Amino acid sequence: MEIGQKVKVFRLRDRVSPSIVKKLGQEGIILGYKVTDGRGIGVVVQFDDNTSTWFFEDEIKPVQ
Repeated sequence: MEIGQKVKVFRLRDRVSPSIVKKLGQEGIILGYKVTDGRGIGVVVQFDDNTSTWFFEDEIKPVQ
């Protein structure tokens, strides 16, 4: 995954807030990376509504 790449949220690994659940199925652009709590590297994604949040790499997939 690269910064600027378009991705789609296709699953959520953990229990999250309702505002994050709404991102399921949406597409966004990778803004950067986030070091997580030892379980891996997160990817910060910005959506069309200018909100951004991070996801694990196995929660998103590239949009072709």
